[in-house]
Amino acid sequence: MPDIASYGLLSDCQGAALLSADGSVDWWCPARFDAPSVFARLLDPGAGHWSITPVDGHRIARRYLADTMVLQTDFRTADGELRLTDALALGPGERGHRIGDASPHVLLRRVDVLSGTVQVDVDLVVRPEYGRVVPVVTGDDGRIELVGGSDRLILTGDPLPAELSAEVDRIGGRLTRTAGQTVRFALRHLRADDTTPPADDRRCGVDDTVVGWRSWADEHHTYQGLYQEQVRRSALVLQALTYQPTGAVVAAPTTSLPEEVGGDANWDYRYAWLRDGAFTMQALWVAACPDEAHRFFDWIADSVGELPTDQPVPIMFGVGGERDLTEHDLEHLRGYRGSAPVRVGNGAWRQRQLDVLGEVLHGAWILRDRLGGLSAGTVHLLRGLAERACRTWSEPDSGIWEGREGERHYLTSKLMCWVALDRAIGLAPVLHAERDVDRWHRTREQIRAAILDEGWSDRRQAFTGAFGSDHLDAGVLIMPIVGFLPGTDPRVVATIDAIEADLTHDGLVQRWTGGEDEGAFLICSYWLAEALALAGRHDRARQVFEAATACANGLGLLAEEVDRRDGGLIGNFPQGLSHIGLINAAWTLSRTGEASRPPGPPVG
Repeated sequence: MPDIASYGLLSDCQGAALLSADGSVDWWCPARFDAPSVFARLLDPGAGHWSITPVDGHRIARRYLADTMVLQTDFRTADGELRLTDALALGPGERGHRIGDASPHVLLRRVDVLSGTVQVDVDLVVRPEYGRVVPVVTGDDGRIELVGGSDRLILTGDPLPAELSAEVDRIGGRLTRTAGQTVRFALRHLRADDTTPPADDRRCGVDDTVVGWRSWADEHHTYQGLYQEQVRRSALVLQALTYQPTGAVVAAPTTSLPEEVGGDANWDYRYAWLRDGAFTMQALWVAACPDEAHRFFDWIADSVGELPTDQPVPIMFGVGGERDLTEHDLEHLRGYRGSAPVRVGNGAWRQRQLDVLGEVLHGAWILRDRLGGLSAGTVHLLRGLAERACRTWSEPDSGIWEGREGERHYLTSKLMCWVALDRAIGLAPVLHAERDVDRWHRTREQIRAAILDEGWSDRRQAFTGAFGSDHLDAGVLIMPIVGFLPGTDPRVVATIDAIEADLTHDGLVQRWTGGEDEGAFLICSYWLAEALALAGRHDRARQVFEAATACANGLGLLAEEVDRRDGGLIGNFPQGLSHIGLINAAWTLSRTGEASRPPGPPVG
């Protein structure tokens, strides 16, 4: 299998595909990010793909078209040059920031021969339900249909090349084209029971999709701080990970890309975490893309619903608001480079993670000027989260890293309960909660005292990952970011120094003490950059930021982790939280450094 870093992301803001550098779509979950795949060669050689690749040896250059998620790949062979343009269609003539509302669930592929003569092999192998289903292939009236299980796919062209043949279980052929010639393909996904007459997908072109992405970018991107190009690309990635029908933001479009190649830490990230969504709202605020705020908070309120007091706040949902994400293994798949098991669902949905209380309220605080009048459901939700922070902050939980070894008194969880109450106090007039402020204030101060007393290790001279522990945890770097202590506080500076000394190598930060074999988590490096900037160490902050950002692939995409042994990207890809970290760190560096300081969201 190609390296994870070799892939590019295609999105129609409902589903996603991954395209390798050599022109093969090795992952596609149409209609919903968390739907069963129709291509999954990423996880098993026999689980489906669609490759369009020159026959002869070639050199490759690729790029996203500016301000889009439309990917161009140039292949140069000894006899000519070919350009492959790929996109998931947004729909003809779509305009405005609500891109994806009219997604037709069509994968578009266009082949243009720029010079000379090029031979191209086309190989389309559809395998629905994560490779379990072999469809029936039939051809009729200029289109080829593939039907199997609950999926129906229709391949059309402008027209379909005569060289293609429909075999029992695949479509393939070798095309020879010369300079100036173009071949267009459109592969539409439908449910097998959809009786709607097939659309003429020759009208569903790449150009319309380019216009759709650029119209969104033109409306939203006014960020004027440092690292504008990287922030702009990351904002597009976050939009690409947004399920437009509900406003939910998935953590990543993939499942089971391993945290360690050959290991079993392989999780399904195609769901919407409250934590990631709240951080995403902050990042989109910074990147001047705040219009999704109302929809996001309404989605949370609808998804959480009326929650009994004896149940934890759900930390994650399916993109439609589904709560039961029961995890199971796909034992018929080998896994990426043999990294089994392949999992769908995520058992962490059952965990109690107290930090989400603060993250959602922090998001509301940052976006308060944009939210206007909140719905009654959202007001009820935010007040309920503050009350839970009051009631449960002293209890153990599973923590932000979702460990499965049991609950502990994690410092970051206590910290975010403090944030929940701090932000709720500030939002009290909007929440119609003025009578609760004194009680919230008293509990907030109790949490603060506990963190300063029990979260500090005299032996390590640092704040540590859990009360009574001497183990470092990079999560505590958010203490100055959320305004709990100033970045220049001696205890914060000492903690930064300890994490730099013990968990950091070449600017890349591991999560915790004892994780020597684990990769570096990119979000932790961005938190370190922010903490350094807030401590006044601007040069070092930029070094760390640039070291993390340099780990992106040539398309500007970041995974969850970096393998410290070879610098390769590992984990689910691309990872929303890494791009969130990039945006927020760029803004912090901008507002604290010597450069022009753009306006940005308040911290506390």
